[in-house]
Amino acid sequence: MPLFSFEGRAPQVHPEAWVAPTATLVGDVLVEAGASIWYGAVLRGDFGPIIVRAGANVQDGSVLHGGTDPVTEIGAGATIGHLCVVHGAVVGDQALVGNGAVVQDGARIGARALVAAGSTVVPGTVVPAEVVVTGTPATVRGPLEGSARWWVDNNPQAYQELARRHAAGVRPVLG
Repeated sequence: MPLFSFEGRAPQVHPEAWVAPTATLVGDVLVEAGASIWYGAVLRGDFGPIIVRAGANVQDGSVLHGGTDPVTEIGAGATIGHLCVVHGAVVGDQALVGNGAVVQDGARIGARALVAAGSTVVPGTVVPAEVVVTGTPATVRGPLEGSARWWVDNNPQAYQELARRHAAGVRPVLG
């Protein structure tokens, strides 16, 4: 896994976290136990620190960049789906940011909220806990229920197990 220090700050990855060999972590980045950072993800902590809390997952191709806010944080058990951008924002515990969504500077996503795929959470937006937001700009569509609740309930454990499988079974193919 490519880890790069920047201006004296180096990424810190807990031994019980899993970082894909093609993910890139730069600068002031902390990845806690049980978290996973997937293929092609980039976490760049140069403007500000990035914290990925225990059991969270940052999926393939996503970009997290520390903003000028004090910290960019992904809460415990939260999911950042494929090809997302989280820039200078805080995502609450067990929240789910759907594929291709953008969460911009100063936004706060409440615990167990779901940001629908392709949505844009504009700067400074506060999303309450346990709601679904959709659109550009993202607006509250209703309470977390049905299939949205299922994804929030089940995704953290599924990705923790998948990360264990990748840690044990992924090998480069030489050829």
